[in-house]
Amino acid sequence: MKLAKKFRPPVDPRSFGSGLIVGCFLVSMTFVMLSRNDISMDHLSKLNCLPSSSSSSGDAAPMSTTVEEDGRIRLSGRTKQIDASFINPPDGKGEEGISSSCESNSSDCKTENDTQVLNGPSTADFNESDGGAPKRKPMCDFSDFRLNICDMEGDIRIIGKNLSSVMLVTDTGSRDGNESWQIRPYPRKYDHSAMAKVRPLNLTSLRRHQEAPECSVNHTVPGILFSTGGHCGNCFHDFADVLVPLFQTAGPFHGQVQFIITNQQGWWMHKYRPYLTKLSSYDVIDYDNDERVHCFDHVVVGLRAERDLMIDPSRAPRGHSIMDFVKLTRSAYSLARERAWAAGGPPGTKPRLLFIARGGTRRFVNLDEVVGIAREVGYEVVAAEPDFFDVARFAHVVNSCDVMVGVHGAGLTNFLFLPTNAIVIQVVPLGNLDWIATNFYGDPAMGMKLRYLQYDISVEESTLTELYPRDHRVFQDPESIHKEGWLRLGDVYLKQQNVRLNVNRFRPVLEKALRLLHERN
Repeated sequence: MKLAKKFRPPVDPRSFGSGLIVGCFLVSMTFVMLSRNDISMDHLSKLNCLPSSSSSSGDAAPMSTTVEEDGRIRLSGRTKQIDASFINPPDGKGEEGISSSCESNSSDCKTENDTQVLNGPSTADFNESDGGAPKRKPMCDFSDFRLNICDMEGDIRIIGKNLSSVMLVTDTGSRDGNESWQIRPYPRKYDHSAMAKVRPLNLTSLRRHQEAPECSVNHTVPGILFSTGGHCGNCFHDFADVLVPLFQTAGPFHGQVQFIITNQQGWWMHKYRPYLTKLSSYDVIDYDNDERVHCFDHVVVGLRAERDLMIDPSRAPRGHSIMDFVKLTRSAYSLARERAWAAGGPPGTKPRLLFIARGGTRRFVNLDEVVGIAREVGYEVVAAEPDFFDVARFAHVVNSCDVMVGVHGAGLTNFLFLPTNAIVIQVVPLGNLDWIATNFYGDPAMGMKLRYLQYDISVEESTLTELYPRDHRVFQDPESIHKEGWLRLGDVYLKQQNVRLNVNRFRPVLEKALRLLHERN
C-alpha cells in the first residue's frame, strides 16, 4: 500500500468530476438496456385503462357508405374505437351499452403490475434453466378495458353463500400468508352502474399447509362462474353482456362444463334456458344460495368478450365466430328458415316484412300509414312487439320474415333470429346517434350475414318538434347535449322522442330492400 501511494499521481479535480459523470452515464445506460423490454406502448395504454393496440386489431377496416337523397341509406357501416365521451345508463332498463373511459381514480383502473396476475410468480417460481420463465402461467388478466377474467387450474374450491370465495390451494405462493383479489364476473367493467349490481367475488391463493375447507362436491368437468346481474333484463345486454360471451367462453367445452351463476334471477334463467341447456349438460349451481364447497381442477371466473354482439374468430378459442352463435340460436329455438326470400320461389309468395312495434318511447306514431305503404311496395307485412318472456314465440315470428324495420333500440337485437341474407332497416332518431347506431346494431347485423340499411330521420319526422322550438339547441347543437352525459342525452333523444315517418321519403328505402331481395346471392 505504501508503494502504491508513493507512485500514485496527484488527482486533478476536473478529471475526477468528468469520470464521475461518465460513470453515472454508463450505469444509467445499463439500467435502460436491462429494463427496456418492460416498457412498451401496450404498458402505457394499460396505465390509462385504454384498449391496447392488440385488443382492437380485430376491428374491420372502414366500410363504404351510400348516401341518397331519399334519406341516408346504408349498405355498410363503420367501426370506431370506444368513444370516451359516453357513459352507460344507470339502470338495467336503459339502452344498449355506451362505453366510457376508465377514470384514473377508479378501483377498476389498475396497472398490469397491480392486479393482472393472480398468484403471480415470485422469485422462487422462476426456473433458471429455462431462461427465467415462470413455472406456471398467469391465471388472471385484468388488463382488458372491457372485462376481468381468471382461468384457473389446480386445486380450486368454491364457496358461495356465506364466504363468496374462490380458493386456489397451491404448493407455491406468498411465504407471508394468503394472497387475495376481488373480481366482479361481468364483462362491462368500465360501466360502474352495471358493476354495482354484480356481486364481488374474493379470489384467494392459499398455501397447501394452511387450513382449507373440505370438498362437499368434486366435479370432473371444468366450471364457469359468471353473473346475470348488471344490465340483464334489457334484451341488448342479455345477449351482448352474457349470452354471446358465455358462448365464447363455454363453446370449446362442448357441453362438458358446469355453470356457477351469481346474481341469478329465476325469470332470466327460464327465459334463456334453451341457451343454457345447449351450452352445458349439467344443472346450474346457484352460487349465492349454495352452502356446499364445490371443488374443481379447472375454473374460469368471468366471461370472454370483445365488441358487443360480435366475436373476433382470431381471438376466440377454436376460431368460433358470431355465425356459430347464430347457428346455436337457430338450434335452441328450432328456427326452420336459414335463408331469406329470393326471386324464383313458389308462385304468388311475397317477401315478409316485420315492423318492430315499441310500446314506450321511439315508437312509430303513424305505424298504420307506414304499414299501408309497405304493402303497396309489395310486402306481406306484420307489426309485432317483442315478448319479454316468451322469446321462442317472437323468435319464430322474426325468423318467418325477410326484412325487419325498427327504430334504434334494444328491440333490434331480435335480428339474431332472422334468416341469412335478410335485411335490417334501422331507423335512427335525431341526436347525432349515427356512431352508436352503426356500432351497436349495424356492424353486428352485417357480421351475422344480414344486409343493413340505415334511415336517418329528418327534423320534421321527430316528435321533438312538439316539445322544443326549432331554434333550440336540441336541433341546432346536439353535441352540446352529448357533452352533458348519457342521462341527459338519453332523456332527450331516446325517452322523449317518437318517430312520425314521412312515407314519401321512406318509401324508396322499402323499394331498395325489395330490389336487394330479388338479387340472387
